[in-house]
Amino acid sequence: MCAKFFIWIFFLAFTWLAQAADLPATNAPVSTLHRTEQIRAECLQGRRLICGKILKVLPGGLVVDSGFTDLLRPPLNRSWLIAGSVTAHRDAGMVENHEPDSVCVGVVFLTDLPKLRGGKPKLYDYVVLLGYPAGQHTYNSVGTVQKTVRHFSANLLKAVDLNLKALESQPAAAMDGAK
Repeated sequence: MCAKFFIWIFFLAFTWLAQAADLPATNAPVSTLHRTEQIRAECLQGRRLICGKILKVLPGGLVVDSGFTDLLRPPLNRSWLIAGSVTAHRDAGMVENHEPDSVCVGVVFLTDLPKLRGGKPKLYDYVVLLGYPAGQHTYNSVGTVQKTVRHFSANLLKAVDLNLKALESQPAAAMDGAK
């Protein structure tokens, strides 16, 4: 009877220890998944309509002066890329709302553009795309003068990935600064 009791306690203790050892391993993916979903929700909340003139064509994307709301009129609103020969004006007093799908105002960096059938975006063409926040981007505006602007991605999944990578690199940067 006593041997059965000790075997029973040993079995319960072993089961409890095995479950306790599994907890951190099973919670880690859940927290990563939770963080990814949180970033996705932030990207959806921060999405903006980028409608503006291409100021600079860079290998990684486009520098766009956004806020040209008259690009949203038909027949211009049928394509995301509009020829620079179109006449478009920007309202000087326009202020950006902090709501999803509002028009983005100011200079931004836009990446992950849709594919084009022939041709490429050119300097002073116009773009009309929904962009998801992806941090900040620094580029050389004139010569060695650097400018930092908001970075938007036209692809939600890539925006989430860029934000996750930025979060992962922050602790490493903080550790490097502490040394």
